[in-house]
Amino acid sequence: MICGIDEAGKGSVLGPMVVAGVSAPDMDDFALTGVADSKVLSRKRREILYYEITEKFVTACTVISAKEIDSLRAEITMNDIVARAHADVIRKLPCDTAFVDACDVNAKRYGKTVSGYAGEGYSIVSEHKADVRFPVVSAASIVAKVTRDRCVEKLHEEFGNFGSGYPSDPYTIRFLETYIEECGVPPTCARSSWETTRRILDRLSQASLFDF
Repeated sequence: MICGIDEAGKGSVLGPMVVAGVSAPDMDDFALTGVADSKVLSRKRREILYYEITEKFVTACTVISAKEIDSLRAEITMNDIVARAHADVIRKLPCDTAFVDACDVNAKRYGKTVSGYAGEGYSIVSEHKADVRFPVVSAASIVAKVTRDRCVEKLHEEFGNFGSGYPSDPYTIRFLETYIEECGVPPTCARSSWETTRRILDRLSQASLFDF
């Protein structure tokens, strides 16, 4: 049995990171599903494939909130957080070979890190662009992306529409700046340890000094 592991939301400043895994007897089982890296698919297409994948294959997810990421980053690196979550999902799936999208510039080193967290009994194939190269990882990327999108939608209901949650999204940055300016602190859906959040806090703090 094989499995593919990928994550969504690693670099976002608002919202969780979701790590998903998909297990199957063989890579060829995905030949007719039309899976591809979630980033190149429309949202509608991802939703359709999500249902096909979750109905046909064994899947598992781990959702790590912004607060949890902040807490973990006080102890370990972000790459270690991702590797540990990858290993956690691997252990939830029936598999002996796991294909993972490397989150380290050194793919081989990342594979060893995931293997250390996963424990014995797993062969880890760690490569860059694994979500493009291996259909089983493409399937995992779709499950991760759709799951995160749904988490973000729930956060929109609580905090208002803040866009995608990524620092590259102007809507996200405007929301974060306005929230901090009005409340004095970041929202609970924000990663306070992120450089993006700290820069906004510092800038608004400096601006307030000139108000006197």
